[in-house]
Amino acid sequence: MVHDEIADGERIGQLLSSEIHGHERGSLGRLAVVDADTDVEPTEAGAFAYAVAFDPDRGEEGDEGGTEDNENGTEDDEEGETDDGRRIAEVYVHPDRAHVEFRAGIDRAVETAEREGLRVRPKAVEPPRTLVFVENGAEVKAALRVVRAVAADLLEDGG
Repeated sequence: MVHDEIADGERIGQLLSSEIHGHERGSLGRLAVVDADTDVEPTEAGAFAYAVAFDPDRGEEGDEGGTEDNENGTEDDEEGETDDGRRIAEVYVHPDRAHVEFRAGIDRAVETAEREGLRVRPKAVEPPRTLVFVENGAEVKAALRVVRAVAADLLEDGG
């Protein structure tokens, strides 16, 4: 049995990205990893690694789920729109953890993160955001459930 625990923020961020990118159906199939910084260096404050975009039309029957990672630095407009959909979250990496900063579905993110046992706190900006901390590799699946819950709510609400 392996007793080592992944506590490297960059690796945690990569694991979460793979989990998001690996789903082609359901609410997770509506998501894309965009604006990825492949050369990100973790910082104590958290360095931007990538964003998660939601597109209600992506991942439908007959769609191959084929939005590729966007590494061209596409800028968001004020509503958080990218060429790959609506930016709903951003992932930041620290030396020993990662955090997901939810821009949409913040109440659902809080509720689900707390239920999953993840550390969560509000970010006092306008509009408000919710930070969900992923302290190790074992918490990636719990963080994915938070992302899935937010995406499911957005899908139910029509995007």
